[in-house]
Amino acid sequence: MRIGVLSERTGIPRRMLRYYEETGMLIPARSPNGYREYDEQSVDRALQIRGLLDAGMPTRVVKQVLPCLKQPGAIHVLGATPETLGLLERERDSMSERIETLTRSRDAIARYIDTVRRTRAPEPQEA
Repeated sequence: MRIGVLSERTGIPRRMLRYYEETGMLIPARSPNGYREYDEQSVDRALQIRGLLDAGMPTRVVKQVLPCLKQPGAIHVLGATPETLGLLERERDSMSERIETLTRSRDAIARYIDTVRRTRAPEPQEA
């Protein structure tokens, strides 16, 4: 399939798919005329990449984790090196810290909204 079809099937913009290719995370075949040709597994691979990036994982980490993801939704850990595991542990810890920070920020905003609503003068009712 061509890049436009892959983009439609995954909802990932063409430019982003090209970026995945530039970084070596997604490798299409090339037709004799130079067009990118993606196979059916590229759909799942592109969605895996997008999911990991959307989760906040940096591209350099995604590139290291991809070889461990043999099927959608499954992690093949036999090929994971101690370095990869350490990298993933650090990334997990970093994500946990970001979650805690976001949670504190969300809670502070919620308290602010509640305080403003409680202290605001009631709006006049129309007759």
